[in-house]
Amino acid sequence: MTTLKNRDRNVMPQGKPSFKEALKFWFKLGWISFGGTAGHINIMHEELVGQKKWISNSRFFHALNLCMLLPGPEAQQLAIYIGWQLHGKKGGLIAGILFVLPSMFILLLLSVLYVAFGNQPWMFAMFNGFKPAVISIIIVALLGIGKKALHTRLHILMCALAFICIFFFNISMFLIIIGTILLAVLIQRLWPALSANRISENDQTSSNEETFYFNKNSVARGTNTPNSKSLKQTAIFALIWLTPLLLLYFLSIDFPFWKDLSLFFTQTALFTIGGSYTVLPYVAQFSVSKLNWLSKMQMIDGFALAETTPGPLIIVVCYVGFMAAFNHFSGSILMGTIGLLITTFNTFLPSFLFIFVGGPIIEKTHGNKTIGNVLGFVTAAVVGVILNLTLFLGKDIIFPGGVALKRIDLYSLAWIMITLVLMKKFKVNVLYIIGLSLFFGLAHYYIFL
Repeated sequence: MTTLKNRDRNVMPQGKPSFKEALKFWFKLGWISFGGTAGHINIMHEELVGQKKWISNSRFFHALNLCMLLPGPEAQQLAIYIGWQLHGKKGGLIAGILFVLPSMFILLLLSVLYVAFGNQPWMFAMFNGFKPAVISIIIVALLGIGKKALHTRLHILMCALAFICIFFFNISMFLIIIGTILLAVLIQRLWPALSANRISENDQTSSNEETFYFNKNSVARGTNTPNSKSLKQTAIFALIWLTPLLLLYFLSIDFPFWKDLSLFFTQTALFTIGGSYTVLPYVAQFSVSKLNWLSKMQMIDGFALAETTPGPLIIVVCYVGFMAAFNHFSGSILMGTIGLLITTFNTFLPSFLFIFVGGPIIEKTHGNKTIGNVLGFVTAAVVGVILNLTLFLGKDIIFPGGVALKRIDLYSLAWIMITLVLMKKFKVNVLYIIGLSLFFGLAHYYIFL
């Protein structure tokens, strides 16, 4: 029999957290959110569900599944969604902005140091140590996502088709995603039994839902939003997006460049279903090979810098914006900084739109197996795209003088293998891998060269 004391403890509802409490948490999260998307989600789950009881387990996973249906970085969108449900629009804005702001400023500082000292022997040596580790980190992500996404032979086939399309025929990421969705819908209609479900809540309902402030019985904000209000909010977001573009039109000396930069990163933000590793291959190849904004080695260095900062891995696109403007304007750090700010704005603004406007609409599709299965095929295609990214970046690291057995860089290959073993077998944190790689690069330069 449950005692009165235990019964009271079990049913005692969590009061609404103050805005100040939430502000402190979102600020802290922005500085400690290392470890990629899984790390960010784990921190939020541990603190918001396990410790603070601001949101129940079932609501947390429901929100996560909602964010995985949307384009953009799901961890940031999860923060926006929870902030919104706790304290309205201002709560969502604060949560989303503070999730990105610390990593943006850190990456700006690192980018400035990179262009200022990148040619120094010690800096060059450090990045030579970083680069093989970057490939290892991408391979670990490839294996992790592949394990979760490639459920059936059909998913493996979708992965292979995506790889063939981008590697051999250089088909754009946008067309691959659209083609995958169309093919997946066709498969779902003709052979529904062949499809596999995406992540589900798996009966994540807590036995004591009522002890959480925001639980499965709570009415979510935006549930009954009229279409007219959604259209108005969309128009406001469009105006916000246009404002910096108009300022650049009237004030900048090279508007076509700024227009291309803004449109490119807005486009990437709109088609990133599947997380950061969906958009990064597209950004890496397009900005290097077609737009010539930066070199392949600078792109790899950007991955290394991004791994040292908190926040989402997609923050690397801000470095791309910095380098694009820095190179275009003949080494201007001021223009590079503006490029970074514009890229950050265009990359992360759509997440707020998707949650505030699209969230209520997507909520209505929750539990729809067809949509979940289609997105499962999209994730499988993303694995093929990540494999292409691995080869695209790894080729110049392992074969710096061209693809030939006699030109292989044995030191880089060895460090890739060592760091892979450390991360996969011994579960060494990526920050320690970066520190070891820095030491490896310096040792290789000063001892062996």
